[in-house]
Amino acid sequence: MQTALKIDFHGADSTEALQRKIAEHVEGLEHLYGRITACHVSVEAPGHHQRKGGLFHISIHLTLPDGGEVSVGTTPRADKRQAEVLFAINDAFRRAGRQLQDRVRRMQGKVKVHEEPPHGTIARFDPNTGFGFIEAADGHEVYFHQNSVIDGRTSQIRLGDRVTFVEEMGEKGPQASTVRHLGPHALR
Repeated sequence: MQTALKIDFHGADSTEALQRKIAEHVEGLEHLYGRITACHVSVEAPGHHQRKGGLFHISIHLTLPDGGEVSVGTTPRADKRQAEVLFAINDAFRRAGRQLQDRVRRMQGKVKVHEEPPHGTIARFDPNTGFGFIEAADGHEVYFHQNSVIDGRTSQIRLGDRVTFVEEMGEKGPQASTVRHLGPHALR
């Protein structure tokens, strides 16, 4: 283990088994996510500092090489005292691992960014034939059919209403496969 590890026990017995379990968790985080500069773990027993309910509180604070930090505090529930502390430690490290994994993904640029669908305005619509055109923000027109309108609310569509849509290339040009009606007063 390369990480500087500090473990504090507050009102709980510091056993070699618990220290070893915590060290194993830290090694697991190192193996999965690379170097961690420091790890501070605090194990607080039930009833310590006016905590009630017979619950252990585990807090983990990780310091990363880039100066970033990951902190987790948890109070899980279990039946037996020894099982409680092990459950609490396992749960806290599981949560710390998820936070660390999310941080690494963001640093590597692997976080999915969901683009907002394009907005447009109803330029033409004929309820008798069930088709119309949306004027996109850049001015080009996109064909749509009433079947592509979410919730089938074509009776509410008026000229000038704002919509979002998913554009794809059809046989005769751009068409909207999904149209969400935002209404006449939707913000641009």
